[in-house]
Amino acid sequence: MAKAVVVFSGGQDSTTCLIQALAHYDEVHCITFDYGQRHKLEVEIAEHIAKDLGVAAHKVMDVSLIGELAISSLTRDSIPVSHELQANGLPNSFVPGRNILFLTLAGIYAYQIGAEAVITGVCETDFSGYPDCRDEFVRSLNHSLVLGMDRQFKIETPLMWLNKAETWALADQYGKLDYIREQTLTCYNGIIGDGCGDCPSCDLRRAGLEDYLQHQAAVMATLKAKQAQHKA
Repeated sequence: MAKAVVVFSGGQDSTTCLIQALAHYDEVHCITFDYGQRHKLEVEIAEHIAKDLGVAAHKVMDVSLIGELAISSLTRDSIPVSHELQANGLPNSFVPGRNILFLTLAGIYAYQIGAEAVITGVCETDFSGYPDCRDEFVRSLNHSLVLGMDRQFKIETPLMWLNKAETWALADQYGKLDYIREQTLTCYNGIIGDGCGDCPSCDLRRAGLEDYLQHQAAVMATLKAKQAQHKA
C-alpha cells in the first residue's frame, strides 16, 4: 500500500497537492503545523478540508516555538504584511526555518507510518522569494533526512516548476478548481476564498487565476508539457 504525508495548511497550494495525492496514493495523511501564525483560522480550515476530502489521518502539531523565535509579519500581529522587500531582499512574511522544521517533522511522521513520500506545495517558479521554497533546498534536506533516519523516502514538490496559472490548471485537471477557489485560505489577512484582495498572497493568487481563465487551453497545454517532462 503506497502511503504519503502531505504538509497541509489548507491553502491553495497544499490543497491542490492533497487532491493530487489522493488520486495517486492508496493512503494519504496530512500534517498541519500551528506555529503561532497570524490567523488561527488556517488550522481550522485545514482540519475541515482534510475531513471533507477523506484523508486517512490528520495530525495537527503545536510548533509555536518557531513563532516565538522567528520574527515575521506572519508571526507578529504588530507587523503589517508589506509588499516591499526588506534590506536582505526577502519579504517580511518570510519565517526563517519554517520549512526546515516542517519538512523534518513530516519526515519523522512518514518514517513512523511507513510512508514513501512527503508532499509539500513549495514552488520556485512563482513564489514570494522564500529561500526555503527552492528545489536545491528541498533536495538537500531530503538527502539529509534519508541519511539521518537511514530510510529511503522522497520529498515530492508537485508545484515546484509551475506558475500560479498552472497551479490553477492542475486543480482544474482534477475537477476541483471551484473547490480550491471557494474553500481554501491563502490570504495573509485570514479571509477564505478570494481573500482580502490586497495582501501579496492574494495578489499572486488572483493574477494566476485571471491568467488561467483568460488562457485556459494554452496554460493547460503548458502544464501537461511540464508534467511529461518531469515524469520522464
